[in-house]
Amino acid sequence: MMLTQREREIIAFLRRDPLAGPQAIADAIGTTRSAVNVHLSNLGKKGAILGRGYILRQENAVVVIGGVNLDIKVRSLAPVQRRTSNPGRSVTAAGGVGRNIAENLARLGTPTHLVAAVGRDAAGERLLDDTRAAGVRVDHVHRSTTHPTGTYTAVLDADGDLVVAISDMAATDALTPQELQPARELVANASLLVLDGNLPARVLTYALDIARAADVPAVIDPVSAPKAALLAPLIAPERPVFALTPNLEELEAITGRPVGAGDEDVVEAAAVLHERGVRHAWIRLGARGSLLSTAHAGHTFLTAPPAEVHDVTGAGDAMLAAFVHALLAGGEPVDAARYGHAAAALTVAGTATVRPDLTPRLIEDTLNDPSWSQT
Repeated sequence: MMLTQREREIIAFLRRDPLAGPQAIADAIGTTRSAVNVHLSNLGKKGAILGRGYILRQENAVVVIGGVNLDIKVRSLAPVQRRTSNPGRSVTAAGGVGRNIAENLARLGTPTHLVAAVGRDAAGERLLDDTRAAGVRVDHVHRSTTHPTGTYTAVLDADGDLVVAISDMAATDALTPQELQPARELVANASLLVLDGNLPARVLTYALDIARAADVPAVIDPVSAPKAALLAPLIAPERPVFALTPNLEELEAITGRPVGAGDEDVVEAAAVLHERGVRHAWIRLGARGSLLSTAHAGHTFLTAPPAEVHDVTGAGDAMLAAFVHALLAGGEPVDAARYGHAAAALTVAGTATVRPDLTPRLIEDTLNDPSWSQT
């Protein structure tokens, strides 16, 4: 972390006396209270302290850069009939891939910062309040004056499967590296960076370059096949990625080659990602489970745990968040992937995009369920 000499003095003093106020700090280091308040504000922006209690930055902090949306989910009461009106129910909730990943991480106990964009509107205020209440730090969320807060409208069939979704992400699309500049130190000081493929290419490039320079591992969720196609040019050996989590359609878009449904085809496609600088290729295979392939260390096919599906929205976000949480807790990548599968199963079994009761204990109970063969 790039701290000034005075900032380092303040951090050293707070380690000795975490409850000290600005005046006590000023007296101890020989400066004024107003100067200390400025330094404390800067330390908060850099992620060295968290909040007004001057809590020093915790280890294993994750920075998530990605989309924040107001989710509008509409579910049909019967099998969807196209080109006509269908009776159903609708709900609104906080959403966005990046935001959902951040909330899942926070609920699992990982210190998490969200870098994103919302409009200066009521929807943006609601999303910030809900995300903050879940335990996510939102100090670096940009407030756009030109674009409204994004929306994601999903139509679900009666069985909970996604029929179609429409996203309006103008605020996220308009993000620039200049607007991420205040979070530069935060990213450089993170234990791990998570990137949402909804981000503009210029922002993804900027964030990956910061991570590479600071030796911060980066994990990317491609989000969709169209977004993956835009992401493809950035996946290159000169910009290594710690983990990439595509499904088969996204894998084809990134590699630029068709991928068959056979195991051998998926393994060969994962090898292409390794050649392009991806260390862990975690390829999602739907109901079949997933393939975790690690450069120079082989691959493992994983089965998905049994689950009663009520709503598939948010399953992938929970899966990635739990994977990251387990890695930072010291788990091996294959075990972390199993942890992610368990979190996804728990998420689809409920109606919320992010389970409000998600805990490590709940995931561990799923992992220990004897009905799940994990290989």
